[in-house]
Amino acid sequence: MIEISANAQAYLNELLAKQEDENVGIRVFVAQPGTPHAETCIAYCRPGEEQTGDLPVAYEGFTAWFEERSIPYLEGAVVDFQQDQMGGQLTIKAPNARVPQVGEDAPLEDRINYVLYNEINPGLAAHGGMVTLIEVVEDNVAVLQFGGGCQGCAAVDITLKNSVERSLLEQIPELTAIRDVTDHSLTENAYYR
Repeated sequence: MIEISANAQAYLNELLAKQEDENVGIRVFVAQPGTPHAETCIAYCRPGEEQTGDLPVAYEGFTAWFEERSIPYLEGAVVDFQQDQMGGQLTIKAPNARVPQVGEDAPLEDRINYVLYNEINPGLAAHGGMVTLIEVVEDNVAVLQFGGGCQGCAAVDITLKNSVERSLLEQIPELTAIRDVTDHSLTENAYYR
């Protein structure tokens, strides 16, 4: 699920040794998982602060508690510590925090978001744009909203048909259509006017 390097474990042991209670561990979770604002966090976890459903994993010298809800978003995550001139830095790389890897059996919304955030939005970001899923309505129609440079853009119809719609319909056969609910009369940040 998550790899905590030997350097990171040593660093965490040093931090935990400074706590008054020798049974303090860490808790790892993703705040706002599955969104563009997701943030992977490590916090002290005093005895009794772990949550129901948390998964305890024993490391040399401490226990890490992984939030149950965050586990799919922590898949493939790596915690490391790099020494530098300022002392060092603990880093967390969690490639699935914003959108976890999803299988064919995942909910339709999760599969749509996976394609949007991993394949479509990186291309739209070059123009300062993005697209988000609002909802899936009757007959498996995905309702989308464009933002940033895509809102009010003169080329949005081309982007919708040739990129977004084609990618989603090819990769998610259950989808029957895509509907754009963006107010394109707002052109303040449009990439093309």
